[in-house]
Amino acid sequence: MRRINIFLVTFLLVTVWLAVQPATADSLPTVILAGQHFTVSIANTPDELERGLMYRQELGPDQGMLFVFPDSAPRHFWMKHTLIPLDILFFDSNARLVSFTYKAQPCRADPCPVYASNAPAKYVLEIPAGTAARDSIRLGEIMTIRL
Repeated sequence: MRRINIFLVTFLLVTVWLAVQPATADSLPTVILAGQHFTVSIANTPDELERGLMYRQELGPDQGMLFVFPDSAPRHFWMKHTLIPLDILFFDSNARLVSFTYKAQPCRADPCPVYASNAPAKYVLEIPAGTAARDSIRLGEIMTIRL
């Protein structure tokens, strides 16, 4: 009985310790594109898909947001309430880059421009403006997602 209690206490302590550990770069979702690794936030609920990177004041050079939609369809993005310039990359259901908007600027007044995909997209990756050019990201590139 004493051995079981020691096991249970140890198990509970380890479980609590693991739960309170801060996330590390290795444990965060990552996108690999053109040999570059981007730590990403995932937007896949209706609220997250609508909010995106609105109100974010900064985005590190190898950070981004990955939008995951339930289906492939033409996608339309705008920069209302977005404070930082972005590259917007549209990917099909096979994670192949099919369309992009480089250096989309924050919207300063209505009406805001709309940035649309040229083909149906299931995934959209937003990264800091200029990153796609810096990393020579081109149409047809395949994105790898590591959760």
